[in-house]
Amino acid sequence: MISTLFYIILSILSSYPFLMIVNLISLILKTFIFIGFLKYAKPDTHNRKDRLFLILLLIAAIIEDLSWILLLGKILFFPGLTGVLNVAIGYIIKMSWAFYAIEYLVLSIFIENLIERTPSVNLRKKIFLSISSIFIISFCFITTFYIATYELTSLQLRIEELYTIYALTILMPFTIYATIKSLRKNRVPRILNKQITILIQFLILPRIISDFIQYFPFNFGQRFTHYYPMSAISTIVLTIALYYVSRKVIGLRFLNFQNHVQEHRRYDFVDRFKDTLEELAKAGSIKELSLITQTFFKGAFDIPGNRVSLHLRTINPIEGSSYKIELNEVETLSETFLSNSHPELEKCVNKVKILIYDEIDFNNFYDPNYADETIIQFMDTINADIFLPIYKNHSIIGYIIIERYARFHEFYSHIERDEMLVFASYLGNIINLLQNRNLDSLIYQEKELKEELYRKHQEINQYKESIHSFLKNTKQKEIGIIFYKQRHFVFANQAAKEIIKININTNQGAPITKALKTIAQQVEEYKAPQTCITKTSDGQRIVVTGVPNLEKNHVIITVYYPEFSDIITSQVNHLKDPTAWDYLLYLETTKPGQLINQLIPGSGEQLLQFKITLLQMSLSKKALLLEMAPDDLMPTVELLHHISMRNTLHVLTLQGHGKNHDIAIKLFGINTIFGVNPENTKPLLEKLDGDGTLFIKNIEFMDLETQEYLAEFIKYGYYRIFKSNQKMASSVRIICSTNQNLTAMVQEGTFSQALLNELKKTSLSMPSLLTLPESELTELAQGLAEQAIKTDDFKNLLDLNQKDKTKIVQSKPASLQELKIRVQQLLAHKSKESNIEQEIHFDPAYDISDPDLIQAARLGKHALRDQRMMVLLWNKFKNQNKIAAFLGVNRSSVNRRCKEYNLLPKE
Repeated sequence: MISTLFYIILSILSSYPFLMIVNLISLILKTFIFIGFLKYAKPDTHNRKDRLFLILLLIAAIIEDLSWILLLGKILFFPGLTGVLNVAIGYIIKMSWAFYAIEYLVLSIFIENLIERTPSVNLRKKIFLSISSIFIISFCFITTFYIATYELTSLQLRIEELYTIYALTILMPFTIYATIKSLRKNRVPRILNKQITILIQFLILPRIISDFIQYFPFNFGQRFTHYYPMSAISTIVLTIALYYVSRKVIGLRFLNFQNHVQEHRRYDFVDRFKDTLEELAKAGSIKELSLITQTFFKGAFDIPGNRVSLHLRTINPIEGSSYKIELNEVETLSETFLSNSHPELEKCVNKVKILIYDEIDFNNFYDPNYADETIIQFMDTINADIFLPIYKNHSIIGYIIIERYARFHEFYSHIERDEMLVFASYLGNIINLLQNRNLDSLIYQEKELKEELYRKHQEINQYKESIHSFLKNTKQKEIGIIFYKQRHFVFANQAAKEIIKININTNQGAPITKALKTIAQQVEEYKAPQTCITKTSDGQRIVVTGVPNLEKNHVIITVYYPEFSDIITSQVNHLKDPTAWDYLLYLETTKPGQLINQLIPGSGEQLLQFKITLLQMSLSKKALLLEMAPDDLMPTVELLHHISMRNTLHVLTLQGHGKNHDIAIKLFGINTIFGVNPENTKPLLEKLDGDGTLFIKNIEFMDLETQEYLAEFIKYGYYRIFKSNQKMASSVRIICSTNQNLTAMVQEGTFSQALLNELKKTSLSMPSLLTLPESELTELAQGLAEQAIKTDDFKNLLDLNQKDKTKIVQSKPASLQELKIRVQQLLAHKSKESNIEQEIHFDPAYDISDPDLIQAARLGKHALRDQRMMVLLWNKFKNQNKIAAFLGVNRSSVNRRCKEYNLLPKE
């Protein structure tokens, strides 16, 4: 049984197809590494020669794999090939031995040059270079002389054997020995030492061993390529080794491809930092901060607490603190270093922010300079791996020191570097607050940190959802092909039918049909490729690309599911800030983005910027000031409330200046010594705490004293009960609106400067439709028209023409809601003129802005059978008559379902 299995495995390894697949995978990996190197390598004068050697090394390795593929391809597919092509293939296959020799020669030079600041050519290198050159010239001469045949002469076989003996037993062993000796003898940075170790252990030694096993134990007198099983195993092992080594050494700043050591792991700093933030907020002394720091570095970076120390430079003694002002030896040396005002040193420290010994040592190895040498000398004297300054107002108020080799077997990655900087930034604020005993500032900082963490957490969720949306289509990589000729579409493959899913020749009103026809007509008109992104009948985004076929006088259209780059490039030109491309991606791939696009179905420059800002505000819980047309306020508020996943929305509409502080009492309650709350209810900030949104419409009508109370709550997250010093915490999100110039009101003394300062931090202003470019306005109208019509049957007939768009532009709608009404009226008029008003069905959710109610409106009477939907409607309306009117059913049906689902209050 074992013998049979062995022969089966041996036969698979010996097969030409298997060997060709293995070599093809190896070629693809090397080519990918080669292209990535050329694409991402940064100009670096100090590593220019090493990078040239690496390029030559990769080229030689690629040609070796290519020669194998050509040989096996000829055997498998063209066994009888003759002529010039046959001679060319034979020439490449024979010439691969020259590249085999070049590969070993370059590798020997490359590995030694890495650990030399100024590479030199000693006698040993000259001898090896001369011998290798003779072999390379010999291979080239014999290959050229015997170009017409695949057969190898005894002379070539002998030279191949001699070179293999030379390379495997003399060249590489002596090179490795010299490299290891140099590593032990000379002072080499740990990062570079690790790079060399990985290269030797996981790439060079496996290569030498595999070549040795292939050539010497088996068929010594025969050609290398005859032993296929061992060649297949060798190629598999070396391909895996190359993949592993390339990931490891590039992450270790190999040839300075990266500025910092890289790490491939999940970014979970936000989740891990939450507990630390709470502890920092509760800290009352410097000693507590030291313990928190040690605990954080132990949990976050696996550094023993006793190897981490926190030091402060300027100390204002705090009550109850046992921290002494006397400086120890490490602090004295640190003060001497920090007092060095050399411009080059100051510039370096301010630029890197955190001093990591191994990183600076690696930089200084290739580019010695005063700043790096001074830092290395200082960190040697204090025996430190990391020196992390703590800043406040651009001044260093303290520092964290991590002892040398606190984490011996790992380097500190770019992610850990950023996490340490974030921790130091927050720690600096806490230290400053403790030294100045500013409790209000501490509360403010805690609130800001929580809001920032919430925003980051929401952004991460959007990123995950966006990535998930692409992963759903990873299996759907087929490309559909459609021919368009004489106004008729013809599916050319099965993938096109599966992607489109409808008959595009008969279903003229479908958006996908319009997109395909538009692309085809543009290609015919301009004789140039055209591309767009549209949606299928089931809402899936697809990329449509058309190219002209001039030979057969028709258009070739391809359809496929979009990649990441397709989504970005389709609208990136409209971005004012290119760094906001991630929000552009979220708009197109996440549920909040879909809701925003449904509210504003336009993609021009101004509207796109507004939608990105709206999405950013949706992912935050900061107080927000809305400045837009009154009709657009509620749809925007309901969208913000829905995306933030809060349950209760309360709208407080101010009609005029209140009397007797009734607004303040309603919001904050009142001190009991002034009597009982007239409504005998909890204040709104208490009722809505946890999951509520409070929308205050016309904030300018609020009295000044109440404004001051509200500003205090927005700033600190705590509110004072009216006419009291008692503070209460609340997480209600405040949204305000106004149509007045608040800055002018502040100057007139009718609006609070403190409240304006808080509201100005996060404000949202919708661009006026009156000043919107005509192209953006017509695109927006077209999007609303497509939303209004429920079925595709009449979309083609009711499509907005240029006359309709001109009419809409001339009507000058002032708000988005007014534009929606005008579009609906226009569509109704067109359906009446076409005598299809009875057949046309408009979307019942077209006039509804609340995302929670849109689905219920589309279900209509069928929503009665959905218990979850009925619970939602009851929580929204609290009235059976309103639910019945909303769904278009009689009240008795609603009453029956409310009783069935136990929604009615008990008597």
